[in-house]
Amino acid sequence: MAAAEAAVPSSSLKTDTAPVPETAGTAAAMATTPSAMAAAATVAAAARTGSEARVSKAALATKLLSLSGVFAVHKPKGPTSAELLNRLKEKLLAEAGMPSPEWTKRKKQTLKIGHGGTLDSAARGVLVVGIGRGTKMLTSMLSGSKRYTAIGELGKATDTLDSTGKVTEEKPYDKITQEDIEGILQKFTGNIMQVPPLYSALKKDGQRLSTLMKRGEVVEAKPARPVTVYSISLQKFQPPFFTLDVECGGGFYIRSLVSDIGKELSSCANVLELTRTKQGPFTLEEHALPEDKWTIDDIAQSLEHCSSLLPAELALKKSKPEESNEQVLSCEYITLNETKGEDDCFRDRVSLCHLGRNTVVRSQLTATLNSCAPMILLPHPSK
Repeated sequence: MAAAEAAVPSSSLKTDTAPVPETAGTAAAMATTPSAMAAAATVAAAARTGSEARVSKAALATKLLSLSGVFAVHKPKGPTSAELLNRLKEKLLAEAGMPSPEWTKRKKQTLKIGHGGTLDSAARGVLVVGIGRGTKMLTSMLSGSKRYTAIGELGKATDTLDSTGKVTEEKPYDKITQEDIEGILQKFTGNIMQVPPLYSALKKDGQRLSTLMKRGEVVEAKPARPVTVYSISLQKFQPPFFTLDVECGGGFYIRSLVSDIGKELSSCANVLELTRTKQGPFTLEEHALPEDKWTIDDIAQSLEHCSSLLPAELALKKSKPEESNEQVLSCEYITLNETKGEDDCFRDRVSLCHLGRNTVVRSQLTATLNSCAPMILLPHPSK
């Protein structure tokens, strides 16, 4: 009996603990749970990354608007000074991020960028740029001293006075010596009168002479005007080419100088290569930023470095965004308007709309960011 009684519980235990078959729904749920969780984690991470990127762009836009001062860039051969300025502007705006449509337009702020003197498209070298309140200093850059290295070619004259134009005259040069060139340079030193080229940025009835010439219109030469040459020296002479080092004041044309030298030697000449090595205190080797350095951070560092080069009366204090009831968080809308002032001082205005301490708009933005990435919090502007 004891054996029989023991057998019954044993049999009963086996029956009660038999495994329950899994249903198809249970198995599917168990199989998909890990992948669903992974997908959710991926979406959340992407949302956080996107939100962080938006906040980062907002900070860059704020920093861009705060830049103010004068710096220098390296202009290569090819683009005009205005085209290069537009390229710089586009790179800065792209780095700061294009506007997002969900951000409400608020008060406008203007980012001003201009250059301190046209450099021919065929020339390379230092181009001084003003940003923010630094654009007000560009007039002094236009009238300040500049230094050039020019390679002239004897025996050929062109309509543009450089190698980009059509040859209009050819004369012999084989009897010209190095001493001949050095002997006449004194005539082009000091305060002299110079006739500017027909192909130039000077204007007639509001239009550039070079534009009128390209249209085939008849353009009269501008009268000679006073200019200053501080120093000029012959660096190299290998006929028909000669290399000059020239330091001059504002409004001086190297192309006219080389052409006049050719005439003075009873021949003719044009500019083959032209490099601006210095403008004011900015030099090509030390201060001109190459294009791969055209970033908000690099320009901010350059502004800090170059501020010590400027005269005390022109030095700018570190600027802050203009005080108002609204503090910049990010740009929302961008329009580009270029105005041309005298002496080719281009001041490109970039209108940037921003939102700031508007409680309603800020609350909507915070809710949008937090719905995508709960871990991302929008900092209060006052912090």
